[in-house]
Amino acid sequence: MTEILADLRSLMASHSPPLDALVVPSEDYHQSEYVSARDKRREFVSGFTGSAGLALITMNEARLWTDGRYFLQASRQLSDQWKLMRLGEDPAVDIWMADNLPNNAAVGVDPWCISVDTAQRWERAFAKKQQNLVQTSTNLVDEVWKNRPPAETNPAMVQPLKFAGRSVADKLEALRGKLMQEKAQGIIITALDEVAWLYNVRGTDVSYCPVVHSFAIVTSKSAFFYVNKEKVSSEVSSHLEENGIEVREYGEVSSDVALLAANKFSPSSATDITENGINEAGENTCGFVWVDPGSCCYALYPKLNSDKVLLQQSPLALAKAIKNPVELDGLRKAHIRDGAAVVQYLVWLDKQMQERYGAAGYFLEAASKNKQRQSSETLKLTEVSVSDKLEGFRASKEHFRGLSFPTISSVGPNAAIIHYSPSVETCSELDPDSIYLFDSGAQYQDGTTDITRTVHFGKPSTHEKACYTAVLKGHISLDNARFPNGTTGHTLDILARVPLWKDGLDYRHGTGHGIGSYLNVHEGPHLISFRLHARHVPLQASMTVTDEPGYYEDGNFGIRLENVLIINEADTKFNFGDKGYLAFEHITWVPYQKKLIDVSLLSPEEIEWVNSYHSTCRDILASYLNESEMEWLKKSTEPISV
Repeated sequence: MTEILADLRSLMASHSPPLDALVVPSEDYHQSEYVSARDKRREFVSGFTGSAGLALITMNEARLWTDGRYFLQASRQLSDQWKLMRLGEDPAVDIWMADNLPNNAAVGVDPWCISVDTAQRWERAFAKKQQNLVQTSTNLVDEVWKNRPPAETNPAMVQPLKFAGRSVADKLEALRGKLMQEKAQGIIITALDEVAWLYNVRGTDVSYCPVVHSFAIVTSKSAFFYVNKEKVSSEVSSHLEENGIEVREYGEVSSDVALLAANKFSPSSATDITENGINEAGENTCGFVWVDPGSCCYALYPKLNSDKVLLQQSPLALAKAIKNPVELDGLRKAHIRDGAAVVQYLVWLDKQMQERYGAAGYFLEAASKNKQRQSSETLKLTEVSVSDKLEGFRASKEHFRGLSFPTISSVGPNAAIIHYSPSVETCSELDPDSIYLFDSGAQYQDGTTDITRTVHFGKPSTHEKACYTAVLKGHISLDNARFPNGTTGHTLDILARVPLWKDGLDYRHGTGHGIGSYLNVHEGPHLISFRLHARHVPLQASMTVTDEPGYYEDGNFGIRLENVLIINEADTKFNFGDKGYLAFEHITWVPYQKKLIDVSLLSPEEIEWVNSYHSTCRDILASYLNESEMEWLKKSTEPISV
């Protein structure tokens, strides 16, 4: 790490102009949350492996900003050469740079790796001290990264209509309607999941996310797909051609954006622009160019005419979030199969914990009989070995295509690290007398899943039970919510926290995120959170969202419960203001561990909710389980009572 920082500082000093600071974001050229191995530049320079964060390197210090999910993890992974900056507690990076860097300071950044929105916010902050945001012509991290992983050349795939539920032609027609409405001649689409959704293509360029490194430009008459052509099979090529989409090389997007801004952009078959701004393809070339400031990289923005740019959220973000009936049906089915896999895993793990560690097991409350850890590597259960077993159960299910994110398999103190990611070298052995939290999900071709359960195979403490029950009460409270159209996730977030607040407890992450249809496991533009951006997009019918409150005690344990929900129209007795009301439908089916529940803390309505949920679990999973697995499920879902 010392050598990496020294090499970067040498490049900063020799840069023209010399750089006072270098920003290394987490994102790739598409502002993705999860990135390919070769794009993990922030991880390379800092050693911090979380999915969110930003590194700032000056000539004499290095700082890393991240959010509350990663405070504990970052504090463990950063060397003493780095200082952790906690978002929400410490000054934001732009404020810190503006206040602490000298007048006229030059701050370098690869413009492909930050959004228009971020760059403009920083430039506003820099104005008071005449500091400058310098767009580096190359990525300095790439210059010092020996053995950087090669670019992926995996083939793209067509997402069939039977899974997509909506044709490319229909999506393009709706998008062009939005362009006409906003008087835009075209739109530059940079978010990988938006390109994949629009063109009904999928890929494997980014681990856990079935996307292809690509851009798209859509005009009133034409559509373009910018991708490494080696990834385009004959099937994909035919699919794109049938839908009037022209394939161009990935790197051509930059020059084509400039042509679009200069009114010289057209399909290969139509190149002449007439005096009235109509090209041979019959397209209007005099309108605005639409870019999403949150996902469009800053490198493309200077190529556009500032007075002819529409900086507005991509219309595809909301269109993708509102699932069609086929997608909703697929998500329901995927979650049933996924629930069966998780139950099979719990049955297996319960048996293994009893046999190998003398644990009381999933159902009984008692300290383990065998306090000794397993000396044999073949008998030892680790956070990684058991998560591999869980993946195996999922892999046996129809339409399985991989995991949707790295499994969070965490025991005892590690469960307090909100987005803990175990490694073979450093992971912990399972402990029958400690809480075990696992947050996991899969990519099935008909839907993406995400579920968290927290269990104990020994005797949980009274405090652990009380905390688990408070989390469960918040989980139920949000699930039961009914709310008028126009309500945002910012408004609903409190419902999951109130039971925790009553005991002076809380959690540092949001309560829910959208989920894709065989796409990204974290999907916007909506979310349920205390953060201000959760105010921007109201929740709507046919959206998906997770329900995942938690509680974490550093050094002791962590608890989280998560289901995926579909938002439906609610049948209410009244309809005040003629707004129409909405409600949630949970589609995740795995029982809650009854011995972690302090039933005395539940209301009669909450007890009824748990019993009803468990009854449905039994019915809905029965056909996927063998006799012994079904016996376990029946026992785990027996009704509870005070």
